[in-house]
Amino acid sequence: MSQQGSESRGREQFTRIAPEAGLLLGAGRAILMQLAHPQIGQAIAEHSDFASNPLSRLIHTLGYIYALSNGTAEQQRKMIRHVDNAHRNVRGTRDLGKGTPAYSALDPKLQLWVAATLYDSARVIAAQVLPHEVEHDEQLYRQYAQLGDALQMPTDYWPSTLQEFDQYMTTTLASLKVTDQTRALANELFLGRNAPWWIRLGLPLMRDVTIAQLPRAVHEQFGFDLTQKVQRRNRVTVSFVRMGTRILPVRLRHLPMRMMLRRIDRMV
Repeated sequence: MSQQGSESRGREQFTRIAPEAGLLLGAGRAILMQLAHPQIGQAIAEHSDFASNPLSRLIHTLGYIYALSNGTAEQQRKMIRHVDNAHRNVRGTRDLGKGTPAYSALDPKLQLWVAATLYDSARVIAAQVLPHEVEHDEQLYRQYAQLGDALQMPTDYWPSTLQEFDQYMTTTLASLKVTDQTRALANELFLGRNAPWWIRLGLPLMRDVTIAQLPRAVHEQFGFDLTQKVQRRNRVTVSFVRMGTRILPVRLRHLPMRMMLRRIDRMV
């Protein structure tokens, strides 16, 4: 197969797989892995409304993925512009007294980690709920680099192969450090104090699935216990979603994406 044909195949897979509602099982995993990064966690704590509205990051993250994978050119421009505006003034200086690191939302190393958590969480969940759809495909993997490119991450920051990506994940996971502040933010995510009641009903289950899907080093730093109950609820949820992915029509499986793209259309 020619390189152009491989790229086209990867793009088609990205467009088809990214909107699958089943991948939402990995949303909490990606966000907590981002929070666990010392600089990103500090930036979120100091420059966002995460503490009062933790689901806003989830909503904006989903909009970002859906726009880049299946949105129109205008929807993509709107979402990229929104992210650029949100990141422009997100920076902080190192404070040895408080132990806080220097950070900038425009730091390509931090942008790489955000994009990496989105890809890694997608592939972890896809392997469980889309076993016949997704392979460890290098072209599909490279399509996910768009998530970092749109954050202004230089293209050569994205590991060139899956093997290099796995090495990057192993190295970065070993450097993560959860603070008391980010631990409190994670708890707020699963409390959803300001979320609609119908979302709050599902947050305990989301918490258990997230704990079960997180790398061990991360869930232990957050202080989450991987109990038998948590593992059982995760297995049942994954089985249910895998069955739904097989029998439900595409229109229903892609409903969250369509709702999010309509939301982007209303953005000023």
